[in-house]
Amino acid sequence: MSRGSEKPDESPKWMSFRTLLVSSMLLRVFLIIYGEWQDSHMEVRYTDIDYTVFSDAASLMASGESPYKRTTYRYSPLLALLLVPNSIFHRSWGKFIFSASDLLVGLFIREILKLRKVSEKVCTVSVMVWLLNPFTFTIGTRGNCEPIVCAMILWIILSLMKGNLSQAAFWYGLVVHFRVYPIIYALPIILVLDSKLFRSGQKPPLEDWNTLTSSTEKKTFRLKSLFSRERIMFGLISGGVFLACNAVSFYFYGHEFLHEALLYHLTRTDPRHNFSIYFYHIYLHYERQFSAVEKLISFLPQFTVQLALVFSFSKDLVFCMFLQTVAFVAFNKVITAQYFVWFYCLLPLILPWSRMKLKWEGLLCIILWIGAQTHWLLWGYMLEFKGVNVFLQLWMASLVFLAANTFVLVKIIQRHRFSPLFGQYVSSDGKNVKKLD
Repeated sequence: MSRGSEKPDESPKWMSFRTLLVSSMLLRVFLIIYGEWQDSHMEVRYTDIDYTVFSDAASLMASGESPYKRTTYRYSPLLALLLVPNSIFHRSWGKFIFSASDLLVGLFIREILKLRKVSEKVCTVSVMVWLLNPFTFTIGTRGNCEPIVCAMILWIILSLMKGNLSQAAFWYGLVVHFRVYPIIYALPIILVLDSKLFRSGQKPPLEDWNTLTSSTEKKTFRLKSLFSRERIMFGLISGGVFLACNAVSFYFYGHEFLHEALLYHLTRTDPRHNFSIYFYHIYLHYERQFSAVEKLISFLPQFTVQLALVFSFSKDLVFCMFLQTVAFVAFNKVITAQYFVWFYCLLPLILPWSRMKLKWEGLLCIILWIGAQTHWLLWGYMLEFKGVNVFLQLWMASLVFLAANTFVLVKIIQRHRFSPLFGQYVSSDGKNVKKLD
């Protein structure tokens, strides 16, 4: 194509997707190599402590022992299996796997947006939000496994958009086994698999980026329609994969696997300081041990918010998943910085539909969220490194952080242009016509 025929929305060559991807790859390779140097020469290590846990568990598995003999390893055996080459080839093997998954997320973001006919320039900018985000490119290079989970979640969305129901169901069952939290996406996925919108084996009609849609459409829900062929198929395949993975893991590692990888996350109480508003109460009452009922009651705000979001936004599937994830993290009993990557991977997928301007509303949201987080970290530093008793101030900082999350989430909802992921199939009798209003 000649220069004269270039479209105005095309990205300049210096910010083309290929250039972005190659530069992102080189940056991650550099950070992994630099991390090895810093670990060997400086007191503060670059490598995440979790990576040491993963590597130790993988080493135990390679020697024929249970990975759960490693204290604090509370993940699927698949993760340890994936990192067995750490003890065979090089200890940075896992970092390259995680960083490759990080790059895959960038590829999937672009493909999802292109399927919805988002312009090349907007696609590239959206991908940059992920690939050039300092938080995301340090996550994988420091040895955190979350990019693998992000890649699987985006692949599930991509599979659904291409009509590959069985593939989406397989990966969904696998990702829930690998990391429990994606279970929150089950209901919106089931709801969006309406026979008028999705038929297995056929590529569903997608609502394009430029399609104007109204969110005021009323729909009568019938219990009978819940048990469609697609929904039953998705449930059986994903449930079967999840149970099969757990059964194999239980066969090899017994109750250790059941408790550490699954049950622990349902009743987890961590007395150490973290971003959660629950940490102070847990810290004060940790010695008396909480009953199962008390542990589960803390899920009530999460459960209520999740239901409200799902039944309000499930047709706009990607946006719904983003809101669910932010709310799930904000109301969780334990919140660490690595959890933020769970919704970071979905953020670029909703940006093209946002009416929020970076100047000044978007900037306000960014400053407020980062400011609330920095405020909390300052009190955390005083407690952890200076030994000052600031537990009450830290808890109040957690309340401020929750308020900041809530404010930003409400602003994102207010400025979002509602756009269902799937359009309706055009029926031969003309009764069901794809909505384009």
